[in-house]
Amino acid sequence: MSLFKRSLRWSAAVLLTASFNSLAGTTLINNISGYTLNKKGELIAFSSVLIENGKVKKLDPESPRADAVVDGHNNVLLPGLIDAHGHLLGLGSSLLEVDVRESKSAQDAAKLAAAYAFANPEQHWITGSGWNQEMWPDRSFPDAGILDKAIPRRPVWLTRVDAHAGWANSAALKLAGITRDTPDPVGGKIMRDADGNPSGVLIDNAMGLMEKVMPAPGAELYHQQLNAAGQHLLSVGVTAMHDAGVPHQVYDFYLARAAEQSLPVRIYAMVSATDKDLDAMLDNGPVRSSDDFLFIRSVKAYGDGALGSRGAALLAPYTDDPHQTGLLLTQPEEMAPLFSKVMNAGFQLNFHAIGDRANRMALDQFEKEMKKHPDADFRNRIEHAQVIHPDDLPRFAELGVLPSMQPTHATSDKNMAEDRLGKDRMAGAYAWKTLLDSGIPIPLGSDFPVELANPFYGIHAAVTRQDRNNQPVKGWYAHEAMTVQQAFRGFTLDAAYAAHMEDSLGTLTPGKWADFILVDQDIFDVDPKDIWRTRVLQTWTAGIKVFDAERNQ
Repeated sequence: MSLFKRSLRWSAAVLLTASFNSLAGTTLINNISGYTLNKKGELIAFSSVLIENGKVKKLDPESPRADAVVDGHNNVLLPGLIDAHGHLLGLGSSLLEVDVRESKSAQDAAKLAAAYAFANPEQHWITGSGWNQEMWPDRSFPDAGILDKAIPRRPVWLTRVDAHAGWANSAALKLAGITRDTPDPVGGKIMRDADGNPSGVLIDNAMGLMEKVMPAPGAELYHQQLNAAGQHLLSVGVTAMHDAGVPHQVYDFYLARAAEQSLPVRIYAMVSATDKDLDAMLDNGPVRSSDDFLFIRSVKAYGDGALGSRGAALLAPYTDDPHQTGLLLTQPEEMAPLFSKVMNAGFQLNFHAIGDRANRMALDQFEKEMKKHPDADFRNRIEHAQVIHPDDLPRFAELGVLPSMQPTHATSDKNMAEDRLGKDRMAGAYAWKTLLDSGIPIPLGSDFPVELANPFYGIHAAVTRQDRNNQPVKGWYAHEAMTVQQAFRGFTLDAAYAAHMEDSLGTLTPGKWADFILVDQDIFDVDPKDIWRTRVLQTWTAGIKVFDAERNQ
């Protein structure tokens, strides 16, 4: 055991002790149109900011003395944005693999994969992501035969846009040993053709049958993925993110990069509840680096699948498939011991729930468990909280359970959500304003790479309830839209609060890290339909410029 890993055993509340090389001295950023929230959550404006040793010293200082002065050229300055739900190495993987997000059909996706395979002859497995059958003319799941025609020999595995289904060719199915006799695993489904043979699509836990025979990623690949993802996030103004579901191997990788002070963005990591080493990670206790680039004090658990693949667990059958009610990835009898284990260890529990049944089960279990910890400040969360029975909407505020939501999911799902749910159940779907009015904060994110990582796409969707083609014209269930300030808060202060980091992140008030971005337009003044067009000019973390659009063109 290395000295670094051994040190994890010495204290229940671990602080990484590597020295932090922040900027020495002071820097003044002036000639800006700055916005931040204050301690009360009110929006305030400022024209200059004084930074000392990587942290905000003062806004609009009088007669400041600074070692360096930076002219903001009258651009808009905002706090660095925080994505409250993403998959960091998953984003890096998507940037390094074939992207079929823009495919117009299954055949088109196969052609994109084939072109990638031709350009990368050294890769034994062809992997990629982004397909969505709801965007194709027939809206049908693809089959292995389509991939077989394009790539007959090498195994192919393409995950759906929501990462809750995967599409394989016959070579991959053979390697995984998946035949007509292979049973559906608990919490998963092997899609089959009319003759009972596997069609090539695996849903939720069935994806593990494929993943176990794929090459295991190593440290070299992790470095490539992290560096690619970090560079991309900084370019769109994301300085911190909550990584939803970190296995032990990645946990160790993040610790090593934190010790080297080489993490490109701040990471609030949720360890995976399904990892075989969960107990060991809980035993290590919370981990917070001295420079706040890594904080590990939460667990990501998995309730159900996704709406697009009909894996979201519903209280009543799907309107467009009355024989299905979705999938439970954590079985009811497993929930009580899991919740107790996590919360007894002092960790926040973040439970993935999309369907109304999964959300109700999670709320019920949180209610039972919190009675054992009446004074604890867990800030437990439900990740996604997309479809909620109207009776359960006020329970989030009553229980202090944060609905961690992703605005672009609504604008992506508008093509199929009402088909899946029927109009009546839409009363509790993507209900942002109703939840905010109940008094509960909503941390916002993107769920990248499921959705694109640009947070201004999320702010735009939250405010307009429209896609980037301004559709539908009046917004999709527009009565649940947020104001610009509410959406801005969701990507800043509320996201920091959801990570127990509002003491150091989320606003540009004195004493917090000087994480900020310069952008080319004022999101509080521009026509809301154009918010998504906001371009990041510069990104700074801890008072250091880490992205400059002019240099990265």
